[in-house]
Amino acid sequence: MDAFHSPSHIRRLLLPLTAGFCAVALVSGCSGAAPASPKTGPTASPSTAQAAGDLQSEYQAVIKNVLPSVVQIETSSGLGSGVVYDAKGHIVTNAHVVGSDTTFKVTVATGEKVLKASLVASYPEQDLAVLKLDTPPDGLKPAKFGNSEKVEVGQIVLAMGSPLGLSSSVTQGIVSALGRTVSESQAGGGTGATIANMVQTSAAINPGNSGGALVNLDSEVIGIPTLAAIDTQMGDTAAPGIGFAIPVSIVKTIADQIIKSGKVTDSGRAALNITGRTVVDQNYQPAGVALVSVTKGGAAQKAGLRAGDIITRIGDQPVTTITSLSEALASDKPGRKVTVTYLRNGAEKTVQVTLSEI
Repeated sequence: MDAFHSPSHIRRLLLPLTAGFCAVALVSGCSGAAPASPKTGPTASPSTAQAAGDLQSEYQAVIKNVLPSVVQIETSSGLGSGVVYDAKGHIVTNAHVVGSDTTFKVTVATGEKVLKASLVASYPEQDLAVLKLDTPPDGLKPAKFGNSEKVEVGQIVLAMGSPLGLSSSVTQGIVSALGRTVSESQAGGGTGATIANMVQTSAAINPGNSGGALVNLDSEVIGIPTLAAIDTQMGDTAAPGIGFAIPVSIVKTIADQIIKSGKVTDSGRAALNITGRTVVDQNYQPAGVALVSVTKGGAAQKAGLRAGDIITRIGDQPVTTITSLSEALASDKPGRKVTVTYLRNGAEKTVQVTLSEI
C-alpha cells in the first residue's frame, strides 16, 4: 500500500471566506486580435466523431443527473461542498468543512435560495460530517452512491463542487490509483486524520471542492473529494492532477451510523490505545514513537507495552513518526494481531498485540 508520510504534502480543500474571495478572469474575446486562420489537415473520421459525441452525451447526462444533489456549504470561516444523502435532508461533507460550527447556510445547485442546516455530528477521525437541512425543500434529490469494490484504475470520473467559490462546477479526469493512505495536516484547520484506501484522481480539485462528489459515468458517487497534494518545491502550490477522495464505502458506513445514532458507534479503525510522541536519533532524524501513556485495559497495556517504550515497527512497516504509526494502523482492523517492534532501555524487543478500536 502506498503511503504519504509527510502531512505537509497534503492540503485540505476548504475555501476561506474573504472579501472578494473569488478573483477569476472570464475572457470572451480579445479586442483588436487578428482572426484565427482556419486549420488544415486531416479531419476526424465519422466513427471517431461519433465516439466523441457519445462520450460528450454521457458527460452531459451524468452532470444532469448528479449536479442537483451537490450543494455549497457556507460556514463562519469558509466555503465548501456537500452531497445530498437522503430525501430527509441529510447532507454528507468533510469534518474540516464544518469545523467547530453547528449551523450553516446551504445553497443547492438548482436554485439561489439559501437554506439553513444544522450539524448532526462530525467525525474528524475520518474527516466526515453529516448536516441536516432545517426545512428540506420539495424536489430535493439525493445522490446515488456507488460500490467501492467496482471502482477501477482508469475509470473516467467527474468532480463536482464549488471550487474557488464557483458553485456547480465540474471537472473531468480518471481514477489514477486506489488504496492510498493519506495523512491530513492539522495546519489551517485540518483534522489531522489519517485515512486509508483513498481514491486518487486526476480530476482538478481546488479549494472549495471539499465535501463534493467524485462521480463515475453511471452517475454514482464513488468518493468525497477531500485532499490535494501540494508541491513543496514550488512554494506549496497545488500539484496538478493529484487529488484524493474518501471512498464511498467509508462515507456510507460513517454517514449511516451518524444518521441512525447521532454518532459513530463502530469506527472499524484499529488502535493501540496509547498517546505518543515522535523521537529523533543522534542525527536528529525521526526514529520512532515513544509511548507517553498507555490506556488502562487497552491493547498496548494488555500486551505488556508501557510508557517509555519506543515503537519502531508495526508488522513489516517501519514507524518513525506519529504519522507513520497512524498510517500503519489505518489499514488494519480491530481484533487483528500484529507484531510490534519496540525499544526498551536500548534493547530491541517484539510483542504480539491484539488491536483495539478507536
